Amino acid sequence: MDEALATKLRILADAAKYDASCSSSGAPKRAAGKDGLGSTTGAGICHAYTPDGRCISLLKILLTNWCLFDCAYCVNRRSSNVRRAKFTVEEVVNLTVNFYKRNYIEGLFLSSGIIKSPDHTMELLTRVAKSLRRDHGFAGYIHLKSIPEASPWLIEEAGLYADRLSINVELPTEASLGRLAPEKDGAAIQGAMAQIGERILEAKAERRRFSPAGHSTQVIVGADDTTDAALIAKSENLYGSVGLKRVYYSAFSPIPDGSQILPLKPPPLAREHRLYQADWLLRYYEFSAEEVASASEGGMLALDIDPKLAWALKNRDKFPVDVNKADREMLLRVPGLGARAVDKIVKARKHTTLRLDDVARLTSSLKRARPFLVAADHRPVGLIDRGDLRTRLVEPAEQLSLF
Repeated sequence: MDEALATKLRILADAAKYDASCSSSGAPKRAAGKDGLGSTTGAGICHAYTPDGRCISLLKILLTNWCLFDCAYCVNRRSSNVRRAKFTVEEVVNLTVNFYKRNYIEGLFLSSGIIKSPDHTMELLTRVAKSLRRDHGFAGYIHLKSIPEASPWLIEEAGLYADRLSINVELPTEASLGRLAPEKDGAAIQGAMAQIGERILEAKAERRRFSPAGHSTQVIVGADDTTDAALIAKSENLYGSVGLKRVYYSAFSPIPDGSQILPLKPPPLAREHRLYQADWLLRYYEFSAEEVASASEGGMLALDIDPKLAWALKNRDKFPVDVNKADREMLLRVPGLGARAVDKIVKARKHTTLRLDDVARLTSSLKRARPFLVAADHRPVGLIDRGDLRTRLVEPAEQLSLF
């Protein structure tokens, strides 16, 4: 690789690091034909650990960090004093193919600043994916960032070649966008997301290809005064109204020469983690955003305990629940019981009466579940009413896990 291209790669890979929404979970399994290259396995990609423990990767870059917009929170904003670079379509295609052949990557995550116009930028992004698929027979994973102001037909074409499309909502309210990104239109962003969602549903019904791994978005946490409750309510709205696959939460990071209207310090990373846990409750534990918010203080999730435990402590009158009788919805609300453990409990109790040791074999978090459960040989008399129960169940500082 020549020095000029290597310099571009350093600049544009670093510029892409702020985008968290690059997991490929949900992509269809696919292998290249005889003269092609690449494959997908359905596992998540982006320097991430998959459920089976493998670490796999994407080439994660911007096409360019030049941008027409001047969003206050973005290091690549128009007025930012950063080194600029721009790849050609051919350079991105060749980097992807050559890195794949060297076994460095398994796919491509491509975003961009807005150059010339939204349509021009979207056309360039789509040309990369189109060339990889058609000219090189590339069957690996491709994730394209869509430009919300681009023409619908350009986004339609992008979905033919990308495994996943995404549009970053960035900030959850129109007020925040108006203050920090006045050139962006929240209604246009959500409209474009709705369009992608509709096309995905239509393609599934018609058994044709269009962004088969779904679409996602990212929201910045801590750049404004939006509460966690409002963030989760926004996510619930997006899941229901535009059919998102995932909402990603990215803690605001102070940037060089940042605007005076931005915070001087980033939010605690634990806040980002708690938002992901709350989002998990929406998607897999049948919680509503209102239920999650009811366990917060002033709209902010507790940092020392996870949101499911916070909800349980606020609703002690609903516990303990009997593992042999309670319905699935209530078992999902027991701290320490994951969705898989609950399904195993529901299945096992059809054939036997469960004891505490049986539950212990189904979850690694029995300590947290004990005060909230009744089993054939266990009744937590008085535990649920203990004043120090919260203190006893607080996670160690180094351990941040999902339920």
